[in-house]
Amino acid sequence: MSDAAQPTAAEVRAAAEAVKTALDRHLAAVERRSGEDDPAVYEAFNQLAAAAEVYDELLYDRYDEVTPFEIPGADDSLPPYTGPEEPNALSVLIRRDYAVVEPQRLLAQAERIEAVDDIGTEPETSATVHGALGILFGEFEADEIASRHKEFGLEEGDSTLWVTAADESAEPGEWLAAPFEQIDPQRVVCRFDVSAVFDDEIDDDVHLVEAEEDEDLEELEEGVDDDADDDLEPHDADR
Repeated sequence: MSDAAQPTAAEVRAAAEAVKTALDRHLAAVERRSGEDDPAVYEAFNQLAAAAEVYDELLYDRYDEVTPFEIPGADDSLPPYTGPEEPNALSVLIRRDYAVVEPQRLLAQAERIEAVDDIGTEPETSATVHGALGILFGEFEADEIASRHKEFGLEEGDSTLWVTAADESAEPGEWLAAPFEQIDPQRVVCRFDVSAVFDDEIDDDVHLVEAEEDEDLEELEEGVDDDADDDLEPHDADR
């Protein structure tokens, strides 16, 4: 970042004051909490997270320094559920990301499907990656592709599944033009996320536990050696 684009010291100071104000508001909301899922606490939390993020960015841009804490943003958690207690309808939203790591395998699979099914596509359709993807996802269910992704030259990325509650089922064709718009996060019954980030966190925890176990073992061995030396001293004295 150039010097001209850097925030001023006054801007950093103002961002710090905003964090202080947000902290006071969050504490006040917690003190007045009306229940476990008080929306006022949720809103104050999000305001604090946003203020902290702005301050952290400005502090780094101006002074090349960071804060010693991290507040998760609003996207990392769901707001309190406010949907019907007994939903009459559900919507399940699924997103799965893939990387095309073996294009030739993907193209070969698409050609094989064309040959077996004689689906009548243009000859060049299966010769392009986007055309092959269209054939693949048109032939197999999404769950089957997820279980056989390596066969198709794909590598799994992040995935998420959201279950949302509704008072009644949508009319046929009602949301097909924009299926993922107008999702109310307060009607999400549950969600399940899969990400390599979580695997990294688990690996870090495992390595930490292993390191602690190694340290405990070393201390135990040192203690045993010390006890053995103590036992030998009287015998040496008798000789």
